[in-house]
Amino acid sequence: MPRKPQPAPFDGALVIDKPQGKTSHDIVDAVRHLAGFRQIGHLGTLDPLATGVLVLLLGRATRFVQFYTGRRKRYTAGFRFGFATDTYDSEGQAQGPDNAPALDRAVLEKLANERVGVFSQMPPIYSAKKIHGRPAYELARKNQPVELKPVQIEVFEYRLVEIAGSIARFVIECSSGTYIRSLAHEMGEKLGCGAHLAEISRTAVGEFSLEQALQLEELAEATRSGKFESCIIKLEHLLPNFPSVTVLPVVEKRVRHGSKFTIMLSQLQPGRAEPPPGATAELDAGEPRPPRLRVFNQQQRLIAIAQAVVPRTYQPVVVFDPLP
Repeated sequence: MPRKPQPAPFDGALVIDKPQGKTSHDIVDAVRHLAGFRQIGHLGTLDPLATGVLVLLLGRATRFVQFYTGRRKRYTAGFRFGFATDTYDSEGQAQGPDNAPALDRAVLEKLANERVGVFSQMPPIYSAKKIHGRPAYELARKNQPVELKPVQIEVFEYRLVEIAGSIARFVIECSSGTYIRSLAHEMGEKLGCGAHLAEISRTAVGEFSLEQALQLEELAEATRSGKFESCIIKLEHLLPNFPSVTVLPVVEKRVRHGSKFTIMLSQLQPGRAEPPPGATAELDAGEPRPPRLRVFNQQQRLIAIAQAVVPRTYQPVVVFDPLP
């Protein structure tokens, strides 16, 4: 008989400060090596050019990916004015001579403010957007036609913080799916001088912020010291924006069997309404979703994530087996 897969030794989230030049998959592979198991995924890629917050889910926490889609993201980004590139960032080919202008703070602030709100954005042709199952960048590299459709996004904050020569640096908070390089390219077009994304750091994704992030070297040192587990954000501390309930053993049994259960409003503990410093609140993409709930047992272990079917009645959608 085939052996039953062994559970991962750790469950939870790791926040890594991704270095420039590494792919998100490079980071996942490195952490798999340090952790000694493969059940590790990430919450959204970062381009090799980018640094900053890369959230990894370990063990049973990988089942939470579905609940993190559509989260707001926050960046600091440097736009280099003077020429555009075919990829809209510094890794692409220049699309003309360098005609770096004298940048006017008032003009840049006006252009940024005009993009705060909801609007349609055209993804770059050098992107991972799928066309008939193939990433757009594969077609673009082969000089094949790339037909992309605009995507509705929302920018919550677009603030100029510094001008240094031909580079203007911004803080940008936006919905998931926003291309910061497209914002840079567009601003360059409006100024008539061209621009591209020269530097970018993601400082927050949903509840996770750069202040929590570890560099790979720090994680490796913790592993050598036998403290890898101390770096992990436990299951019980994830999804803090979801309200929670602690159930009695008779209800825990129903929950673990995937059965519907009813709670009293007095049992409900509200989720965290305000994001932590440097992080952002949840933004669900697409259709509104029914209210969700974290379910704890009397030992304060997370046993399930449930979804409302009618007021006060919930259906478990993710159930965790008891720990051995």
